[in-house]
Amino acid sequence: MANVYYHAEDSTRPLYRATQVIWYVLGIIEALLAIRFILRLVGANAGAGFTDFIYTASHPLVAPFENVVRNIRVSGSVFDWNTLIAMAVYWLLAWAVVRLFFINRPISEGEARHEIRKENNR
Repeated sequence: MANVYYHAEDSTRPLYRATQVIWYVLGIIEALLAIRFILRLVGANAGAGFTDFIYTASHPLVAPFENVVRNIRVSGSVFDWNTLIAMAVYWLLAWAVVRLFFINRPISEGEARHEIRKENNR
C-alpha cells in the first residue's frame, strides 16, 4: 500500500479561506442584528428609511426566534431578547461549522500526538 503525504499548504489554504468566509458572513449578520437591537432599544421611528431597511433586512434572521421569550417594552423602547438569542445561536452555529471543518483536516502524526497530550492534560 502506498503512503499518501499531504502538504500542509494544499489542505490548509482552502480551510483557512472557508473559515474566513464563515466569520465574515457571521460578522455581517451580527452587525445587522446588533443595529436592529439598538434601534428597538432606543425606540427608533420604524417609518424612517434606515430603520425600515434594517428591520426588513434582519427580519428573516430573527423570525425563527420570535416569541421565544417575551420582550420588555417601556415607553416606546423594546429590549428585544429574541434578537439577542438569535445573535447567540448564529454565533454558536458558525463556531460549530468551523470546528467541523477542522475535524476533516489531515494532520501529521506528530501533530496528532501533541493534540492527544493536550487533551489528556485538561
